[in-house]
Order: sequence, then C-alpha cells, then structure tokens
Amino acid sequence: MFAAIVFTALSVFVILFQLALVFGAPWGEWTLGGKWRGALPARVRLIPVISIFIIAFFVGIALARAGVAMQAWSEWSQKGIWIVVAYCALGVVANSATPSKRERRLWVPVLVVLLSSSLYLALQT
Repeated sequence: MFAAIVFTALSVFVILFQLALVFGAPWGEWTLGGKWRGALPARVRLIPVISIFIIAFFVGIALARAGVAMQAWSEWSQKGIWIVVAYCALGVVANSATPSKRERRLWVPVLVVLLSSSLYLALQT
C-alpha cells in the first residue's frame, strides 16, 4: 500500500503542475524539452490536458493494484500496471535526454520514484 500512496502523491503533484501549465503558469522551460519560455502557447496546452487524464488513469490502476480503490479494475490492473511501468520507464529515458536542464533536474527524480513504486506494485502477487 505504501507504494500506491507514494505513486498517488507524486502523481497528484504532476497533475497539479500540468493543470498550472494549462492555465498559463510560466513554466514552459520545465516541460516539453524546455522549448517555450514562460507560458506554453495556447495550442500546446492540449498536451498537459492529455497528460492529466493519462496520469489520473494510471493512479486508478495503481490504487486498484494495491487493493485500495477502483475494485472493479482489480483483475485488469494486474496487466494494466505494466503499462504504467512502461510509461514511467519511457518518461525516465525521455526526460534524461531532454535538452532542458531544469526539466531533467525536476522530472528525472520524480519519474524514477514513479517507476520504482509502479514496478513494486507490478511485482506484487
């Protein structure tokens, strides 16, 4: 259950960050390769909106896997958690390779913890 709490807490942080981007927070250098200084252009803000839904879905999978919530997803979560693990692993790779130093410093540690906690959940019997 601790891994699910860690995963959920960090995911809430990520969702709040993405939500702030949607509403114009001047954090463009901290995301999407640091391509935009200040607020993201309006057309680009769809990316954080999509991320919010994906991350919220992943939280549901993690909580179902831990048996904390989303009981209807319990059986499916045994396989679904591996999608979460793969997404987090890709996130570690992508954020490690980003040209934005700020993005690397913020997101690589966050994603390593998300990867570790989701992997722990995936390996639980």
